[in-house]
Amino acid sequence: MPFNKKSVLALCGAGALLFSMSALANNPAPTDPGDSGGGSAYQRGPDPSVSFLEADRGQYSVRSSRVSSLVSGFGGGTIYYPTGTTGTMGAVVVIPGFVSAESSIDWWGPKLASYGFVVMTIDTNTGFDQPPSRARQINNALDYLVSQNSRSSSPVRGMIDTNRLGVIGWSMGGGGTLRVASEGRIKAAIPLAPWDTTSYYASRSQAPTLIFACESDVIAPVLQHASPFYNSLPSSIDKAFVEINGGSHYCGNGGSIYNDVLSRFGVSWMKLHLDEDSRYKQFLCGPNHTSDSQISDYRGNCPY
Repeated sequence: MPFNKKSVLALCGAGALLFSMSALANNPAPTDPGDSGGGSAYQRGPDPSVSFLEADRGQYSVRSSRVSSLVSGFGGGTIYYPTGTTGTMGAVVVIPGFVSAESSIDWWGPKLASYGFVVMTIDTNTGFDQPPSRARQINNALDYLVSQNSRSSSPVRGMIDTNRLGVIGWSMGGGGTLRVASEGRIKAAIPLAPWDTTSYYASRSQAPTLIFACESDVIAPVLQHASPFYNSLPSSIDKAFVEINGGSHYCGNGGSIYNDVLSRFGVSWMKLHLDEDSRYKQFLCGPNHTSDSQISDYRGNCPY
């Protein structure tokens, strides 16, 4: 056949189109009726406001599915996922602290899911697991959640963007969260009253990290844990430190008088860093956060 430049260009164009369609099918952007358009391809939901973030739930109804405690690598848990939405979304694992069960942090599951995330709150293998073990269990839980994306019987099949993963961890789970954030696997981390014996992993964090500290914490005192962890975080990543006024070690777990603060910061952090949705910057950068009577200290390296 004689060389035909137009034919070759047409074939190349068709190949590129097929490749593009295949990529979009594997990781489609959200197409919710509530999308306001523009900005990130992952953006979903209405233009946010303080009242929207502080509401008991976001715009989506939420369903849940139990994960057996017999699963390998962590202690089982619960997957929360939104209904009435399309396209893939970021996924988050939430882990509890020393001698504490999944129930201590399960507020975060339906809360984040109602704003358009797949969330798994987990139990640990034993209540006595230390931060290194909890980091391994976080990774095992992330692996499990990712595997559900392609399992035919999974309620979240095809819903997860496996490149947009986040972790939330309380106490020793917060220490484990900082360790996982140093591995380059996740795109957002929220340690809650974190406890660990070292700041080494915080200093090597590669993920945008928001630390919730509890001012009156006697189990993981701020000056020995949360504060040095924050100070060790690299300046090259987005980072923030929110200290809850008078809060005990449980201040970041949700289901308490601090829900508004946790909601504004927690949802906004995941929206900005997992969904790349710049509409949520306004709740992180700009406000005088310590004017809120529930916040005793705020630090951050805005603008993000």
